[in-house]
Amino acid sequence: MIGRDVVLQIAQVLATLLLAPLLQGVILQFEERVQRSQGPGIFQPYRDLWKLFHKQIVAPETASWLYWAAPIVAFTTTLTVPILIPVLTDYPLPLSDMGDILGGGLILTLGSFMITLAGLDTRSAYGGIGSSRAVMVAILAEPTLILVFVGITLLAKAMLPFVVNHLLVAEPSIYWGPTHLFLVAAFFVLLLVETDRLPIHSSTHIEVYMIEEARILEYSGPMLAILRWASMMKQFILYTIFCNVLLFPWGLSRQGAALGILGSLGALALKFLAVACVVVLVETVQSRLRFYRYQEPLAASFLLAILAIVGTQLG
Repeated sequence: MIGRDVVLQIAQVLATLLLAPLLQGVILQFEERVQRSQGPGIFQPYRDLWKLFHKQIVAPETASWLYWAAPIVAFTTTLTVPILIPVLTDYPLPLSDMGDILGGGLILTLGSFMITLAGLDTRSAYGGIGSSRAVMVAILAEPTLILVFVGITLLAKAMLPFVVNHLLVAEPSIYWGPTHLFLVAAFFVLLLVETDRLPIHSSTHIEVYMIEEARILEYSGPMLAILRWASMMKQFILYTIFCNVLLFPWGLSRQGAALGILGSLGALALKFLAVACVVVLVETVQSRLRFYRYQEPLAASFLLAILAIVGTQLG
């Protein structure tokens, strides 16, 4: 049983590694369809990564060790979190007790922090702008994320994501209670923020609103491929936490059998499709905001997290 659980834990990491570009491709395809365009296909992220891995690296002369370390740290941290969260099974695997849900959030933040430092390290105008904007957004997003985790902890009396999953499955009254619904809404806004889906973001190189793209504008070749792959894995992880822990805590394998794991993968795909559709629709129908109005959705998320915490104390 222990050997099988170790294999399942490796499978969780591999699923995140290999399926993250597919999720990105599906989301981009949804966007194209909603905008009545054809789109490049759901496998385009795989082709982009392949091309980047076969290109030459061109680094700025001013780059220090931070420039080279940031992609490796970001990639490694995103590979660590799937060990801690329920991706395929609803029971803890051998190394799942190394960290709780707050520890997973801090690990992801470490990767983003290194990318911010690397953006400043290149001394380019775009890198500095992207890093400063990312910090401005994080000033409101990170406290809100901590409040959401505090609300989850007060609701479940534990910080392990597996305990939260079991509680929501076993207690429908808690699942449909206002506290849980407030937490879902607050985390959904954070999901938009962390995956660059707020109406202040831009993924193109020709607009002044770009944040993530500006931070990594000086990267090229395999280093850029690693950064983009890490970003896609971070998106996969956030979707997994949102779906398997908060929104749809059902559909995970209870015994780790092969048939159950296949069912978990199918259920995960359906959950991701549902959330991706909502994310794309919200992003599409929202009008573009000036960058300095970024605090409005984050303030709403902060308020929802506060209401969730108050709800746990009143309940």
